Amino acid sequence: MKILFVCTGNICRSPSAEAILRKYCNDAGLKWTIDSAGTGGWHEGEAPDSRAQQAAEARGYDMRGITARSLCVNDYVQFDRIYAMTEEHYRFLRANAPAQCPADLILFMGIVKENTDVPDPYYGGDAGFERMIDMLEQGCGALIEQFS
Repeated sequence: MKILFVCTGNICRSPSAEAILRKYCNDAGLKWTIDSAGTGGWHEGEAPDSRAQQAAEARGYDMRGITARSLCVNDYVQFDRIYAMTEEHYRFLRANAPAQCPADLILFMGIVKENTDVPDPYYGGDAGFERMIDMLEQGCGALIEQFS
């Protein structure tokens, strides 16, 4: 299974989801390919936001080695499933997908039957990052259950 998570700048939500799912896969002995990207390149090459790193690391997730990048056309072919963190990201994915898109494009929280957005914690406080991690853990847990 090859999974890609997509958010806006690839510094909070999608890299956190990448780190969480990597740990879940490692714990379950699954050899999935997991990556993340942003809809834009504002933070290209940067590490995840320090607050996202702190929130993730406090729960045992390792974000070292993750750097921001932009979604590219090849991602639609390289990955089996591309998860959007919000409805806006989902619309972006659909609008930019090639005509013959083999990847499944999915609203992330739809995994747990909640068609809701994972809110962007960037402009908020610590509670926003904790809520983000809570939601990502719930969704990644459901993803593991669904496909393992």
